[in-house]
Amino acid sequence: MSSPLGPAFWRLYSASAASNLADGVNRVALPLLAATLTRDPVAVAALTSLAFLPWLLFALPAGAFVDRTDRKRAMAAANVVRAGALAATVLTGTTSLVVLYTVAFAVGVAETVYDSAARAMLPQVVRRDQLDRGNGLLTTAEEASQGFIGAPLGSVLFVLAAAAPLLTTAGGFLLAAVLVVGIAGTHRPVRGGGPPTTIRRDVAEGVGWLWRHRFLRGLTLVSASTALTSSMTTGVFVLYALDTLEIGAAGYGLLLTAAGVGAVAGGLTAAPLAGRIGRTATLVAGSVLAALTLGAMAFTENGVVAGVLFGAGTVGVLFWNVLTMSLRQALIPEALFGRVQGGYRTLVWGGIPLGALAGGLLADATSVPTVFAMSGAAQLVLAGALWWLLAAHRDLVANAFAADEEPAAP
Repeated sequence: MSSPLGPAFWRLYSASAASNLADGVNRVALPLLAATLTRDPVAVAALTSLAFLPWLLFALPAGAFVDRTDRKRAMAAANVVRAGALAATVLTGTTSLVVLYTVAFAVGVAETVYDSAARAMLPQVVRRDQLDRGNGLLTTAEEASQGFIGAPLGSVLFVLAAAAPLLTTAGGFLLAAVLVVGIAGTHRPVRGGGPPTTIRRDVAEGVGWLWRHRFLRGLTLVSASTALTSSMTTGVFVLYALDTLEIGAAGYGLLLTAAGVGAVAGGLTAAPLAGRIGRTATLVAGSVLAALTLGAMAFTENGVVAGVLFGAGTVGVLFWNVLTMSLRQALIPEALFGRVQGGYRTLVWGGIPLGALAGGLLADATSVPTVFAMSGAAQLVLAGALWWLLAAHRDLVANAFAADEEPAAP
């Protein structure tokens, strides 16, 4: 039987569920608000670009900050900031694209701190051999809260009143802050002795470590390329639902709910499947599944078919999210995790705003379904690159979880 994960993990799990439920409501509400103001694909896609742009600009300093402070307090402070930004939007009583862009950017800046701290904290509350299970549960809660519950809740609240989802989101972030502060103990990383260092030096140390690690460097480049091509559809997804499928605001929420169902399935089965057929086979199969289903969505105008494809593709995405996160947590030293993860996400998540903007421009020049077809084709090529990388480093991947000890330097 699996050993228990412990009360600290379950408190972290509850805080993550509450925070991601709020995030799910917010990610539905803001694009729907934008779509009421304009149907311009570039303008709508710009909202997604600005939401993820902070990962390109602030992931590295956020990671350095996380490696200097108590990670649970960093998570709580970030959620208070997110709640404040959304509450201020409601209190001002103004709605314009400029306001929505500003809120999306501010929430994204706080998210760089929250997400970096949350991922760095997991290895502090579970053993290395529990990372796959812990990541599977956390990622399932994250995706299910955002898609399975948050998406339909956000669309329903939006239909009732435009301000309702924003207030609900602010309350969810505050609840998550209270829950994470209640985790017992301190969770400041243990760093070696020596004179105090600067943020710049800390960032350079983390980026240098990542660059020297051949496998993680390659994984970062494949992940960044996959994120960029996948996000081409993210920025125009609301237009795909409203104009291509013609399913309305409520249908848009239900379409995202299908992804939530797929997320639950993928998050819960990733670790058991990797244990049965291997980590490499599971990761490559998930990447191929995600690519094929996304491309197939270009060729249907049926909402039910699109929902089934979207849900199935999300299963593959969750295989990637769970298993690559555990690999990074197992291979990166705990005291460096925030900074190395910051370097990783600067490229991976930093590519999302570029991809979203590129998708908007491509949709404007061609059509929204064309974006889905090209994104799926590009991701299929990248699945082949992932297979080559994992095969070339099969021994490192196989031995990453062999012992509960500090990883060696690259």
